[in-house]
Amino acid sequence: MRFQDLADRLAHALEEPLPGSGAQELLAPRPRKGWQPGRLPQDCKPAAGLLVVYPVEDQPHVLLTQRDDGLPQHAGQVALPGGEIEEGETIAQAALREAHEEVGVVSETVRLLGSLSPLHIPVSGFILHPVVGLLDRRHEFRPQPGEVARVLEVPFDRLADFGRWRSETRRFRDDEFDVPFLDLGGAVLWGATAMVVAEFLSIAGFPPTPPRSTK
Repeated sequence: MRFQDLADRLAHALEEPLPGSGAQELLAPRPRKGWQPGRLPQDCKPAAGLLVVYPVEDQPHVLLTQRDDGLPQHAGQVALPGGEIEEGETIAQAALREAHEEVGVVSETVRLLGSLSPLHIPVSGFILHPVVGLLDRRHEFRPQPGEVARVLEVPFDRLADFGRWRSETRRFRDDEFDVPFLDLGGAVLWGATAMVVAEFLSIAGFPPTPPRSTK
């Protein structure tokens, strides 16, 4: 898919009602303890993330990060550039600020299209508000030391190739979970970020299909 074709699809889709938790569930771990689809607990902290799309030789790419291993929450995980919304900020302002701080995205160069559905993340007590934006060209992204271990520039076609997605059983304490994931070459996309990506792919016209088990 060409960059402008995807940009046009996203702009149109974000003016329509969103698929919400029905799309998020397509790439959610099962069971997802503490998460009730569509419910946003009032006592959670609001956070914003920027899902930014840009062209590389006219092919759309999505910017993700691998969080530093020393962070207290979600260490080493693949994420959107983002973080907690500060007092007085809008969701969009927070998403742009965090993207600038974490990877050097210049806020003025981002064309915001709209927001995806907010997502409750029980393990850290946040509600993530994903914002979708476009860059007209690729930038030189600069990972912030201590926060971002790697910048991941993922071709859209790779995200939307469901033959690449897998599912594995993970054990945590006394529970087992079926976890959809995508190997990004030394980093693994799963969990809340995968759920955001699921809705993103759905509005782009590529709703995820159940991934194959690694067994």
